[in-house]
Amino acid sequence: MVDSRRPRDGEVEELLRNAELRNELEPFYDESISRINVQHLPLAVENDFLASMLAWEQAPVLPVCRWFDPELRPPRPTALDDDTLHDILWDVIYKLYEKRIVLDFTDHLTDRELYCLIYRDILPAREKKLEIARNYLHWDCTGASGDPEVWLRYYASEREREAWAETYRLPIPEHVEPPYHRQLPREL
Repeated sequence: MVDSRRPRDGEVEELLRNAELRNELEPFYDESISRINVQHLPLAVENDFLASMLAWEQAPVLPVCRWFDPELRPPRPTALDDDTLHDILWDVIYKLYEKRIVLDFTDHLTDRELYCLIYRDILPAREKKLEIARNYLHWDCTGASGDPEVWLRYYASEREREAWAETYRLPIPEHVEPPYHRQLPREL
């Protein structure tokens, strides 16, 4: 029996796009790609996923300051008084957000500490610059040391704190409300 079903609108284009994406991804194929089961996804969703993988593989790795034209080079923190620093900080925060960089866990930092973190750690950091509208780079501002104390003290829920204590069998710092409440732009 012959299947006389006609392709739905766009189905042929989706199949062609799928073949094109798979062909472009071939040089990057490794076990991480083969672990993902896309067979149960609608073709359009699979294509979006494959396109995001291709974008990741092809994205340039650049210092964050070079994601901007011209480069984002704010003044040195030591050259600024507190009022000027505050204004420039918020300007930089919104510029980062325009490039889909979201700052997480900042309410324990003073304006100067946050500005220094951006100036010293974020702007020179080499990251993949992805041009995907739904993609955000979240920057954890609790510290690069990997010490969980700041997160546990200010941001972890009681459930997270208890789970951490049970897992690591270490004392938990007392919970404290972060002193600098900010309404930073968030991922849409």
